[in-house]
Amino acid sequence: QVQLVESGGGLVQPGGSLRLSCAASGSIFGVLTMGWYRQAPGMQRELVALITSSGTTNTADSVKGRFTVSRDIKKNMLYLQMNSLKPEDTAVYYCNLDTLVGHYWGQGTRVTVSS
Repeated sequence: QVQLVESGGGLVQPGGSLRLSCAASGSIFGVLTMGWYRQAPGMQRELVALITSSGTTNTADSVKGRFTVSRDIKKNMLYLQMNSLKPEDTAVYYCNLDTLVGHYWGQGTRVTVSS
């Protein structure tokens, strides 16, 4: 069974930074991508950034230049460095793992950007 546990969310002022972490555990193989999605109130879940098994990244235009996705393969960790945060970045952020045998989600971590 695969588990994803996010951490690092919280309340931050506009212009501030946060670093989200996702710890993956369990029987993980056949990884295709790991990524971050977010869902704001009343909105659909959307892709923020992902990284493929070969290390290629894909970042949403709305966060490009501000957010950076990275991973530590040995530790089975995924990170999202978020800089220059804006109120519109407020959402629940979810870690996602897509493999050849399954599609997994974490429980989410809330990020609130407000003064």
